[in-house]
Amino acid sequence: MGSTMAQKILAAHSGRDSVSPGELLNVRVDLVMANDITSPIAIREFWRIGVSKVFDPNKVVLVADHFVPNKDIPSAEQAKVMREFAREQGVVYFEVGRGGIEHVLLPEQGLVLPGDVVVGADSHTCTYGALGAFATGMGSTDVACAMATGEVWMKVPQTVRFLYHGRLRKWVGGKDLILHTIGDIGVDGARYAAMEFCGEAIDSLSMDGRFTMANMAIEAGGKAGLFRVDKKTRAYLHKKAERSYTVYEPDEDAQYERSIEYDASQIEPQVAFPHLPSNVRPISQAGEVRIDQSVIGSCTNGRIEDMEVAAEILKWKQVHPDVRLIIIPGSQAVYREAVHRGYMDIFVRAGAAVSTPTCGPCLGGHMGILAAGERAISTTNRNFVGRMGAASSEVYLSGPAVAAASAIAGRIAGPDEVMQ
Repeated sequence: MGSTMAQKILAAHSGRDSVSPGELLNVRVDLVMANDITSPIAIREFWRIGVSKVFDPNKVVLVADHFVPNKDIPSAEQAKVMREFAREQGVVYFEVGRGGIEHVLLPEQGLVLPGDVVVGADSHTCTYGALGAFATGMGSTDVACAMATGEVWMKVPQTVRFLYHGRLRKWVGGKDLILHTIGDIGVDGARYAAMEFCGEAIDSLSMDGRFTMANMAIEAGGKAGLFRVDKKTRAYLHKKAERSYTVYEPDEDAQYERSIEYDASQIEPQVAFPHLPSNVRPISQAGEVRIDQSVIGSCTNGRIEDMEVAAEILKWKQVHPDVRLIIIPGSQAVYREAVHRGYMDIFVRAGAAVSTPTCGPCLGGHMGILAAGERAISTTNRNFVGRMGAASSEVYLSGPAVAAASAIAGRIAGPDEVMQ
């Protein structure tokens, strides 16, 4: 019986020829990551272990991205703890103004490569599966142990295969595919499973779209979201990879827990209504939903392709007078490229507020908090009760095309409505 991608990667990192779902392994990690919210806890537990140095400073990455630029004294103290630890240990560290949102930044910097095992103290660490890596989020205490030992304890997951047939419609991207999928299987439909994405629609999807899909594997309960390495992956890595890597392909007779197929040509732009990412409707069934705010950015949709889509829709148009449009590029590199392409001028002329790279409003941190009763459409990844502010506020999830169009219309709208 053959092995899936996830099984092959975990076997290679545990000194085994093969592994089976359900087995418990000590797995060697290639990269450990934490941010300004999760690293202080990990650092405290790291010192409690009694070690003096991380296992390999080149394989530990700390990123200031959630509450930066710091919004208050507590967030400043959190960042200080991380900053001082990074200096003392000599680990890889990205300061505000020189980095970006972790899950946009690490692939961009060539820190994650195919075949890697990556663990991060952030649930959306699964983003890196777009590169054919096994990447998963863990608690801060587990990450402390990984920083100390270079290993984690892990159960081998089952793999669910998702096949997307057909050609994508105009304005449909990775966010729409993953929202449609989560809407179909539910927020626990892939619980502790590796989600393997394939099919001709996936082959045609850009790397930015693949990162978006892998990012939201956790919203279906997934342990990881994996894409096979192809020409697009290798082209993306061409000038980024500074070390060798190993590509793992699933065997033809790999045993999947189940396979689920979709006709991607029938998928419209999607919107997840409150208060779950699975409460999904196609844009044609969204109805009349007035909004107060639109957010384009985050680790899910803060890449240059997302900025491009937003700029195409916003060009020569104005944000609705009752709407606040907040656009946050995912990294300094994305910000600079957006400036170079003229997107920033389009955004500002349209009436958008453009921020330095930060997670900010996604987690209700800052720079876009909702008041009681307000509604936002957002390209972020979660819309739980109180996620972006007051408990009585509402968050609707979409891709950048719908978020930009809605900002213009003043209500949830598809791009075709405002492009006429």
